[in-house]
Amino acid sequence: MKSQEPIMFITSNEHKFKEAESVLKDCGITISHKRLRYDEARKDSCAEVAAISAEECYRRFKKPLFVEDSGLFISELNGFPGTYSAWVFSCIGNGGVLRILRGSRRREARFVSAVAYVDKSGVHVFEGEVQGRLADRVRGAKGFGYDPIFIPEGWGETYGESDEAKKETSHRMRSLLKFAQWFKRKGTKR
Repeated sequence: MKSQEPIMFITSNEHKFKEAESVLKDCGITISHKRLRYDEARKDSCAEVAAISAEECYRRFKKPLFVEDSGLFISELNGFPGTYSAWVFSCIGNGGVLRILRGSRRREARFVSAVAYVDKSGVHVFEGEVQGRLADRVRGAKGFGYDPIFIPEGWGETYGESDEAKKETSHRMRSLLKFAQWFKRKGTKR
């Protein structure tokens, strides 16, 4: 059987690539990393942002690839920062988010991830989500982004404190596993 060419994952985030590589490798799917700057659409859902981005990247490369968009949706802030999560993090970081929520008892939040795979047949989007809450202070130094303030449902530690919590509940892992299951079924139908 001919080995499959790695699928291109377009991301400027090395942490996202490493997580995706680990999850997909366990599913028998190899990926390559391509850094590419492109204008990201501003939409309300990660799925819409990922789909539009995937189509734009496909127009450039004309080969199968995927992108991933994710966001932290905070209930107290009506879902903000949502699809603006990377921008908000770059501006105010975890400390700024916690300052905005200071005194709030409503700490519920969810992480959402959307993987958009595109090839000549079109775009296919796979979503993953994890419910949780925000800590009252930065806890732990593992992971990246909002990991040190996000506590997944059923856990007492932030992603920044527990590799195990992230490995078992990650929103990105969930969307990647849905993609992998679909991709493997697709491969058997060729």
